[in-house]
Amino acid sequence: MTLSRRQVLKYGTFATAGATLFGTQSLLAPHSHAATTLTGVTYLPDSYKALTYGSNRFVEMLKEQGGDALSVDFYDSGQLLKADEQLPALRARSIDFMFHTFSYITRSIPILGVTGLPGVVGELYRHPERLRQGSPLMTLINEVLAEENLYMLTSGGGILEPEYLWSTEASPIRRLEDVRGKKVRIVGFEATQAFEPYNVGATRIPSSETYMALQRGTVDAGVFNISTVIGRSLQEQLKVCYKLPITGFSVAPFMLRDTWDNLDDDVRAVLQKAADWYDANFIAHSNNDIYPNEYWPQVEQAGVEIVEPTAEDIETFNAGAQAVWDHWKGEVGEEVGSRAIALALGEA
Repeated sequence: MTLSRRQVLKYGTFATAGATLFGTQSLLAPHSHAATTLTGVTYLPDSYKALTYGSNRFVEMLKEQGGDALSVDFYDSGQLLKADEQLPALRARSIDFMFHTFSYITRSIPILGVTGLPGVVGELYRHPERLRQGSPLMTLINEVLAEENLYMLTSGGGILEPEYLWSTEASPIRRLEDVRGKKVRIVGFEATQAFEPYNVGATRIPSSETYMALQRGTVDAGVFNISTVIGRSLQEQLKVCYKLPITGFSVAPFMLRDTWDNLDDDVRAVLQKAADWYDANFIAHSNNDIYPNEYWPQVEQAGVEIVEPTAEDIETFNAGAQAVWDHWKGEVGEEVGSRAIALALGEA
């Protein structure tokens, strides 16, 4: 029986929902005659080709290789849960795994904010190996996540091309000073902090509402990854892309740590194999194939002006990042924060 979104939210935990709908036997308990069933979600729609490329294949691999051990119910496009509902549902055991962008949940899971720190994002983008499975930074992140009973199976093998500053024809931004006083759509907390010295009117608008916000002048600009631009056809409303690396993120699969630890060995092996593929392919394919060969040509065909930042602007922006770093280290702890930044920068 398939759970509806209302049922997931109503029953609060997957185990409770199972007891109510199917009897008292746990849905996650191993059976000699029935597969373990895992319920997974992502709010991302298929129009985000690059961002869903990895999750689609991950789920396909689970279904192909699960055999008699594992079956999967997967809901994309926010069919079951919206973006802000996914993490609470995972923690409540209403679902078993989720794919989530880091930038949406760094306020709830601060350690993930290392991937979006100004002055760090560029280095992580150029050195994806620093976030791959088994890397010291990935190990540290999962050690911190374990304190909240969370587990990230893989980062995807790095971070996606950084988010840049995109603006409309009415309010073009071609240099750092142009952003002063502008109304800017920003999702990531770290990016919001980075623009505080520029008196920016930061607003957190869902991507599904951003096209109309740009069209109506509700916002003058936005901090976007190119997947958001193409996925929501924002190039139709944008005229300038100022390629200052502001923040960054990945889309990763998460589970509860104890759920992962308590899986049968054969089920965990299927998930690990899918995670290994995801780690080797998701970021690499998006950054090296989809973006340069499909997405950026569409942006250029739409007549969007691409402006490279000056060395002075990059230095000025990164110099202001220290305050953001200090605030973030205050959230995760000085020792952990300093170590994470050093690992991201290749200094440890």
